[in-house]
Amino acid sequence: MRVLNNQMRKIGQMRKIGMRMATAFVVLSPVALVPMAAHSDTLGDALTSAYNHSGLLEQNRALLRVADENVASAAAALKPILNWSVTAEYRDTSPTSFFSPRNPVTDVTAQITASLLLYDSGGSKASIDALKETVLATRAGLVSIEQQIMLRAVAAYFNLRQSGEIVALRRNNLRLLTQELRAARDRFELGDITRTDVALAEARLAQARSGLATAEGNQIKAVEEFRNVVGRKPGRLNVPKLPKVETNLKRAKSLAVRSHPDMAQVQHQVASLEHSIFAAKAAMDPTYTLNGSVRAVETYNADTSSTRAAVGVTVQGPIYQGGALSSAVRREIARRDAARGNLHVVRHNVQQEVGNAFADVGIARASLEASERQIRASRVAFRGVREEVKVGSRTTLDVLDAEQELLDAEASRITAQSQQYVAAYTVLASMGLLTAKNMNLPVQQYDPAAYYELVKDGVAVRSKQGRQLDKVLRALQKD
Repeated sequence: MRVLNNQMRKIGQMRKIGMRMATAFVVLSPVALVPMAAHSDTLGDALTSAYNHSGLLEQNRALLRVADENVASAAAALKPILNWSVTAEYRDTSPTSFFSPRNPVTDVTAQITASLLLYDSGGSKASIDALKETVLATRAGLVSIEQQIMLRAVAAYFNLRQSGEIVALRRNNLRLLTQELRAARDRFELGDITRTDVALAEARLAQARSGLATAEGNQIKAVEEFRNVVGRKPGRLNVPKLPKVETNLKRAKSLAVRSHPDMAQVQHQVASLEHSIFAAKAAMDPTYTLNGSVRAVETYNADTSSTRAAVGVTVQGPIYQGGALSSAVRREIARRDAARGNLHVVRHNVQQEVGNAFADVGIARASLEASERQIRASRVAFRGVREEVKVGSRTTLDVLDAEQELLDAEASRITAQSQQYVAAYTVLASMGLLTAKNMNLPVQQYDPAAYYELVKDGVAVRSKQGRQLDKVLRALQKD
């Protein structure tokens, strides 16, 4: 009778162990891995906030306005230049003898001068054209910066989602191993396993706690990156649809060479230096300048005044400057050649980035498919090991190893999903298509040409156009 009671008690203990392990297995199942937040965030919301929040975009927009103003400053060389001056001079003539009276007088001279460049072999125009190309290069650079911000926001979004899912998975794993440890201790009390099996379960639980701490730390870092890029606290991150990307690598590379902002930037840099070479050569030629002046002198204490007007043409040119002018031409030619070499480098880099992005998409897709198959197989294996433990044909270590295999498979799937999205958006960026305009983001699009059109002709402060420019500047400072 006592033996029968012991057997019944042992069977009851084994049922409890089986129930705990079954519960643990259910805990590991992939349900609701991401904790719910107060509000939801779509990828479009994150990209919109990143676009509006970015100080880097504001910085480079301001640098673009600097390039716009350089054109306006250079264009002033082809317009009349007017200056005025007023000079007051007190003169006291020394007497010729002791009895001669002093004769102090005050001269007030007012003068207006004007000059107009008539001809300089096209040097000034070439300088203006060079600066215009610099403006276009800077605009392309601004688009490149925008793409970098968009891609960083995409990476921050999916990295945060990935880290949240990994934390949830690690927590579930910790609960599972806690159940495993309790089951091992129960079996140890029944004499089915040794103290070594319990120690293995304890060691694996400690490892799980360490893994959870690491995952939580990575999640905190991901939140900080999201705050930095997007500008606010994240909500519950939804899973978007994969973007549609070009599937033909050859066509994608061809489109990238034509549309990538880095290519446009370096092409305009080459064109700018071509104009700079022309301007440097023109500096060796004479310049013709029309000059005019009106000068009025009023002498007080003498009741005299005079007015003088003059118009003339000045021809001026270099004779010898120690080889500085020819050196300047050679320098600009060397800079042009360097830019051409850079164009070659950038073209191949852009094509390589497209190829790398396509490869990353393929790797992520294959990894995702493999992890799905691994999860299915690992679940079957885990169930089998769990059942075999009940009849004593498997050890605690076998259970722990099967659970670890399933955990690794789940983590691999989460990582592969995140990598697949980032890789797809990287393809768009490598082709120059990851911009707020191409993605139809609900943002106030920045018009890089608007400011240039206002200032290119040299805006007078007190003109109607100048007042309009003041409004634009105040709006930019407010933003």
